[in-house]
Amino acid sequence: MTFSVPYDFVQGHSPLLVSMPHSGLQLTPEVASTLIPEALALPDTDWHIPQLYDFLEAMGVGVIKANYSRYVIDLNRPEDDKPLYAGKTTGLFPHILFNEKSMFKPGAVADKAHQQACIENIWRPYHLQLAAALTRIKQKFGYAILFDAHSIRAQVPMFFEGTLPDFNMGTNGGASCSPKLLQAAERALSGSAYTQVSNGRFKGGYITRSNGQPHDHVHAFQLELSQTTYMQDSGSYALDNSKCNQVIPQLKALIEALVSCNLTSQ
Repeated sequence: MTFSVPYDFVQGHSPLLVSMPHSGLQLTPEVASTLIPEALALPDTDWHIPQLYDFLEAMGVGVIKANYSRYVIDLNRPEDDKPLYAGKTTGLFPHILFNEKSMFKPGAVADKAHQQACIENIWRPYHLQLAAALTRIKQKFGYAILFDAHSIRAQVPMFFEGTLPDFNMGTNGGASCSPKLLQAAERALSGSAYTQVSNGRFKGGYITRSNGQPHDHVHAFQLELSQTTYMQDSGSYALDNSKCNQVIPQLKALIEALVSCNLTSQ
């Protein structure tokens, strides 16, 4: 089996690296052939994240972006697929949609050889590049900041009751980054019309938890952005330009706050 390039990477010249593990849209033929039509529409994608953050390169911020869908392999889960959460969640190789419906056609069986090939050709290359980029940043600045960029529907009963706030920031309960970083992020959003919460339902997945080592001068921060802040309400997964014009300046302010947060003394 053959794989295309698993990620796109742009090297920056700031202390911040942005990771986009769930915005990929590619499927392997082996996975596509097993999915029901609803799953082929990739409903649980972090839609349009690269477009929302297209200001990063001009700011000198490095970016690593997944090309394959999380339905092929979830880059925000550990390689050994140990559960991250006590409640309901999806694993390294998801088998259900966020509405709890099976992703697969009746009788479809996971191909273990294909799964191992995905680990070797998608998961490991992404994480090796991410680690190398953080190492380079730390060597240059004395510390590195990783921003894991995500989005999610405002209502997903499988994971949480009610409606999410607009900006859901996670630092693994404070363990993955300096408190100074989270405080800077909260201040950057405090004057906006958007609601925010820190370390609520989403505290950070594998990328945040495994890379965020403040004692080793690597700080990791996750944002789950509610898709109601930038997408149309029609269910078409389309961008809402009016909403984008409002939320993008807030995202930029958040990124600027993190970049400007000098952690050399941390």
